[in-house]
Amino acid sequence: MRRITYTTILGLFSYCLMAQTAPPTIDAIPKKQYYTQKLSGPPIKLDGIPDEASWEAVAWGGDFTQYQPNEGKAPSQPTSFKILYDDKFLYVGVRCTDAAPDSVIKRMSRRDEFPGDWIEINLDSYHDKRTAFSFSLSVSGVRGDEFISQNGNNWDTSWNPIWSGKTHMDAQGWTAEIKIPLSQLRYGNETEKVWGLQVTRRLFRKEERSTWQYIPQSSGVWVSGFGELHGLTNVPAQKQVEIAPYTVARTEKYQKQEGNPFATGTGSKISAGLDGKVAVTSDLILDFTVNPDFGQVEADPSQVRIDGFQNFFEERRPFFVESRNIFDYQLTGSEAGGDYDSDLLFYSRRIGSSPHGSPSLNEGEYANTPPNTAILGAAKFSGKTKKGWSIGILESVTQRTMAQIDHDGDRRTEVVEPLTSFFVGRLQKDINAGNTVIGGIFTGVNRENSLGNKLHTGAYSGGLDFLHYWKNRTWYFRGNFVFSHVQGSKESIANTQQAFEHLFQRANAPEVGVDLNRTSLTGTGGTFRFGKSGGKAGRLGQVFKFETGVTYRSPELELNDIGFMLSANEINHFTWAGLQFQKSVSIFRSARINYNHWSRWDFGGQFTYQAFNTNLHGTFRNNWQVGGGATWNAYVISNNALRGGSSLRRPSGINQWAYIRSDSRKKILANFNISNNWGQDQTTRSSDYSLSLRMQPLDALNIILSAGYNRNWRKQDQFVANVDYERQMRTIVSEVTQKTMRYTLRLNYNITPDLTLQYYGQPFITRPLYTNFAYVTDPLNKLYAQRFHRFTTAEVSLGTDGYVVDENRDGKPDYTFGKPDFNFVQFRSNLVARWEYKPGSEIYLVWSQGSTPDVGSDLDSPINNSLFDNVFSQQSSNIFLVKLTYRFLR
Repeated sequence: MRRITYTTILGLFSYCLMAQTAPPTIDAIPKKQYYTQKLSGPPIKLDGIPDEASWEAVAWGGDFTQYQPNEGKAPSQPTSFKILYDDKFLYVGVRCTDAAPDSVIKRMSRRDEFPGDWIEINLDSYHDKRTAFSFSLSVSGVRGDEFISQNGNNWDTSWNPIWSGKTHMDAQGWTAEIKIPLSQLRYGNETEKVWGLQVTRRLFRKEERSTWQYIPQSSGVWVSGFGELHGLTNVPAQKQVEIAPYTVARTEKYQKQEGNPFATGTGSKISAGLDGKVAVTSDLILDFTVNPDFGQVEADPSQVRIDGFQNFFEERRPFFVESRNIFDYQLTGSEAGGDYDSDLLFYSRRIGSSPHGSPSLNEGEYANTPPNTAILGAAKFSGKTKKGWSIGILESVTQRTMAQIDHDGDRRTEVVEPLTSFFVGRLQKDINAGNTVIGGIFTGVNRENSLGNKLHTGAYSGGLDFLHYWKNRTWYFRGNFVFSHVQGSKESIANTQQAFEHLFQRANAPEVGVDLNRTSLTGTGGTFRFGKSGGKAGRLGQVFKFETGVTYRSPELELNDIGFMLSANEINHFTWAGLQFQKSVSIFRSARINYNHWSRWDFGGQFTYQAFNTNLHGTFRNNWQVGGGATWNAYVISNNALRGGSSLRRPSGINQWAYIRSDSRKKILANFNISNNWGQDQTTRSSDYSLSLRMQPLDALNIILSAGYNRNWRKQDQFVANVDYERQMRTIVSEVTQKTMRYTLRLNYNITPDLTLQYYGQPFITRPLYTNFAYVTDPLNKLYAQRFHRFTTAEVSLGTDGYVVDENRDGKPDYTFGKPDFNFVQFRSNLVARWEYKPGSEIYLVWSQGSTPDVGSDLDSPINNSLFDNVFSQQSSNIFLVKLTYRFLR
C-alpha cells in the first residue's frame, strides 16, 4: 500500500511547539530477521485460520511498531505472523489481535482499493533494496497487489498476480492465510536466499499503521529499510506459463442516419484473442497479447481545451498498464512540479489511438472510419536479474486502417492509418546495492508510409539516465539526457516545424526558422537535479527536504509519435523546499509546508516565466484534512498563445486554492476544492469549484457523487485565428468566457470479493463564448491595452459564414474568420459486472453508453439547462458486450 504521509495545516504552528524525542536515523535501527522453514507437515488448508500442525514448525514474528500516527510507539493492537514455503508456494499466516472485534471495519471494494482493516506483506525477492512485491488482504477478503519501485517512491497497482487469501473473525480479532505462488515472484538462483521483508497492519478505526520492521518516516526510504527473511533453501526456479484465450460478443445500437448505409442503427460482431505470460527464467518474463480487446475498460473523462495544448489521458488498458514501471521515462518528474512534468518518452496511448487521417469524400458519399486503429499484437519482455540489470522490451504492431466509402452502392477504401510498428527498449543497472543506478532507453516508430505526407515515416528517441544516493539515501543527484530524430517527406517535416509544440514560424524567434527542404529533425532534452529526500528529524519530528534543478527541451525535440510532449524550445529552472512534520503533535497527526519557484527561458535567450508558490497542508487528529496555497505569476510570456504569430506577454497574477476533506473513516466523506485566479488590472479571472461525496451505506456498497464548475474569463488575449492581410499575417484575438460543468457518479457493489458491479457515468458541458475581437499590434508591450487593437463596430460584423473585417473602412471586406463560439455536450458511462470465477479467469458483462448531441449552436440557454436538456435529446450509442477469459496455468 502506498506510504500515505498525511498532511496538516501549518498555519497553526503554535500548537506544535512541544518537546518531542526525535526518531532515530535509519542506520541506527537494527534489521530484524525472520527464519522460515520448508513445509514438511500436512498441507495448508486455505481457510483463513492458521491452526494446521504445519504452522508449529516456525515461530511467530511480532513486536510491531507504529508507523503513524504515533511513530515509534507501541501499536494499539498487537500483530503476529508466520511464514512457510514449499516448492511452489509461499504461505503467510497472520494473527491480528483486537480487543474490540466488533469494531473491526469490514468494508469491501474492488481490487487494489484497500478498504477497511487490512494486512500487507512486502517481499523484496530480488533483495536489491529498491523494488518489492506487495500483497494486501483486507479483513473482508479484498485483495490488493502492487509492484514497488524507486525504493518506495512508486507503488504500481497495475501489477495483478494470481494469488489467494482468506480471513476469519474470532473472539480475539481476526486471522488470515495467504498463499502466494512462487511463480508470481522474481528471484535469483542462489542456494540460500535472503529476501527483504516488511509486514504492515492497518487499524482502520484509528487510521493507524504499524510495521514489523520500524522505518522512520524521516528516513525517506522504504524498501532499503526492510527486515530480512531467512531460511529459503533450494527454492527451485519456477516455469510460469499462463495462457488466457478470450472471446467477445458485442452488439451496438445507435441513431440511424437516413441514406447512410453504414449507419443502420445496429451492429454486432464476435471476436477472439489471446493473452499470455511465460517465465523465460525465474526473474525474466514475457507477456504477449494477440488481437486484444479492451471493451471492459472505463471510458475516458470528457476534456476540451481551447489553449492549443493536447489532452493527456491516463492509460487504462490492462496489457499496457501492467508492469509499466520499467518503461516509465519521465523527462522531469520533479517535486516542484510544472507543466513539463507530463513529458514522457513513452506514452502508450499512442498505440491503438484514433486514425490520423480522414477519407476524402465527394458529394453523395458516406464513410465508415474505425474510431481506433486495431492492435494486431503486442509483446513485452521484462524483469530484473540478480546482478542488478532491469530489462524491458515492448513491441506492438497496429493494423493498416481502412475507411470504407460508399456512393450509391459502389464502394471503395481509403487508408486512414498506415501499418505501424512501435518499439520500446529499457535497461537499468543497480550499482553498490542500488545507491547508484544508471540506465538507458530507446524508442522507435516505423510506418509503411507517411499517409499523404501527414506523418513521419520514422520517429526515434532515446536517453541515458543516472541516479546516485549518499548518506543513507537521503541525498541524491539524478538526471537524464534524451534525444529525438524524426524523418519523413518535406511536407511532413514542414508540418512538424510549424506545429503548436514548435512554431518555427514565430516572428520573434531568431533561434529557429522554417526550412521547407528538410526531411528530418533532431532534438535533445534533459533534466539534472539535486536534492534531499530525508534525514534526521528534529524534536517535533520535522524533516527538511528540497530539490532544485534544470530541465530543457531543444527547439527540434519531438516526442509525440510514441511519447508525450507539451512544448519544445524551453529551459526551465525549478526549486522546491518542504518542511514536513511527520509525528503526531498536539491536535495534529502530521504537517507540511512547501515553497516553490520556477523560471523559464527559450533558446533565443528570451526570459518567459517567473513564478513563486507556497502551500500548507494539514490533517487533524480527527482525520479531517485541510490545505491551501497561492502562486504569484510575476512574469509570463507565452510562445504558443498566438499559434506562431509572435510571443505574447500575458498578465501577471495570483492563483489561490484551498481544500477541506472530512474523515475518510466515516460512512460519508466530503471533499470540497476551490481555486481562483486574478490577473493584474482585471485582465483575467477564473474560478473552479468541485464537491464530491462518498457514501458507504453498506460495507459492500460504495457510492461517489461529484460535481464541478469552472468559469474562465480572459479580457482580450484569447487566440481566434491567423489570417492574411496585405501579405502579412494578422493574429485575431478576443475576450472569452468559458464555462464548464461536469457531474460524475461512481457506484461499486461487491457481492463477494470476486463478484463486483461497477458503474461510471459523467454528463459534461463546456461553452466558450468569444466577444470584443481585436488584432495583435505590439504583443510584448508592457501596457496591456497597447498589445491589441480592438475592432470597432464599423470594422467587424457577423456574416452568414463568420465574421467579416473591413479594417481600412473602405466598404470592402479585407478578410474573414469563422465564428469560434461552440457548445459541447457529452455523456459517457460504463456498467461492468465482473466475476473472477477462478483465479485469473473472468467473465465481464458490459454496457457502455455514449452521447455527443449536435448542439453546437445552443449558445444562449443557461449552461446547466443546456446540459440536461440536450444530453439525452438524441439516441445514445449503446454497446453491450460479453467477454469470457479462461486462464490456463502451469
